[in-house]
Amino acid sequence: MARLVIIGAGPMGLAAAHRAVSLGHEVDLVEADTKPGGMAAHFDFGGLSIERFYHFVCKADDPTFALMRELGIGDRMRWVPTSMGYFIGGKIHPWGDPVSLLTFPHLSLWSKFRTGLQMFLTTRRRDFASIEGLTARQWIEGGSGKAVFDTLWKRLLKLKFFEMADEVSASWIATRVRRVGTSRRSIFQEELGYVEGGSETLVEALVAAIVAKGGRLHLGAPAETVETADGRVSGVRAGGRLIEADHVISTVPTPLISRLVPDLPADWQARYDAIRNIGVVCLLLKLKRSVSKNFWVNIIDPDIEIPGLIEFSNLRPVGETVVYVPYYMPTSHPKWTWTDAQFIDEAMGYIGKVNPAITRDDLIDSAVGRLRYAQPVCEPNFRDKLPPIQTPITGLQIADTAFYYPEDRGIAESIRYGRMMAEAIPRA
Repeated sequence: MARLVIIGAGPMGLAAAHRAVSLGHEVDLVEADTKPGGMAAHFDFGGLSIERFYHFVCKADDPTFALMRELGIGDRMRWVPTSMGYFIGGKIHPWGDPVSLLTFPHLSLWSKFRTGLQMFLTTRRRDFASIEGLTARQWIEGGSGKAVFDTLWKRLLKLKFFEMADEVSASWIATRVRRVGTSRRSIFQEELGYVEGGSETLVEALVAAIVAKGGRLHLGAPAETVETADGRVSGVRAGGRLIEADHVISTVPTPLISRLVPDLPADWQARYDAIRNIGVVCLLLKLKRSVSKNFWVNIIDPDIEIPGLIEFSNLRPVGETVVYVPYYMPTSHPKWTWTDAQFIDEAMGYIGKVNPAITRDDLIDSAVGRLRYAQPVCEPNFRDKLPPIQTPITGLQIADTAFYYPEDRGIAESIRYGRMMAEAIPRA
């Protein structure tokens, strides 16, 4: 069997490693961080073990359920009736079901009918090939109307993608709508899921299974270069040493590939470099009281520069109110250099606008996570921009979350792609 090195111990790298050792390959998994999990990794938040970046499960996430059953933790999946709101006009309005749509005061009856129809039909579509050449704005305005785009979508896209907001793919947005829109108990009730104990339950089960089958996990060992000889991989230099390999799977962000694999042809390096990303500064706040009853609140307010609040404790019961506050932005944005304290002060002021009963005295604890490459920017026909997963270097496969397109980042897609790349390695 092959000697395989996998770069990155996030969900995709872990899934690839688990599948590869199950097929009998010799696997070394290298990770720059001191703990596995990537964006799904936990940390100790004042005695609470929780993800650094928020995650939730939808009913369409079949690869997650299949892997959990394989690992013997299928009974750890939990489903919760959840709700969503829109903060607009100084008030949180319910959203996500026919009654909420009909009673929403900021759209005309005709606009409500059009957006309700467009969203309903989106949840029923098998694919979005017919809108692949459109931007999200063109698709929403064509289906729901300009008033709906301007009222519900324009500012959210601006606060996530900034100057690239009008370049976002319709297929990418529509796939997100379908994934969440089909995760329901009924037409009137959204239902989202979480893994009991958080994502760490899945990460720990994967690591245990990999090690039990002979795989080796190297933490605190950042990959430096992929070594090649005669047009094929020969190993990976990581953590100051060379690990020999017949095959390599890289799951790190594509902006790092040119440096990581200097022997790639220049035109391939240019394709990886051309994939744009948005960074994120994600705050995690522990509060004395709840902000709202909703899991997710989209925010449309000219004086609030965040797209929303995720009250995670309304999904996974953790004994306290826990809220994620994401600040998406290009790393060139002036706020990227802000201190943690500046972000926390501003975010608490925003939360006070959404719920005036909450003051700075309600803050119990806080943490701030940062990622330079958090969200790929997927324009129309984005699939054509992506290089093939199998590179011109024999034995080298490369993919990151951009390759999930038109799906967005998520553990289910990470699992699917990781297993697929492991299964592509020839067996003797």
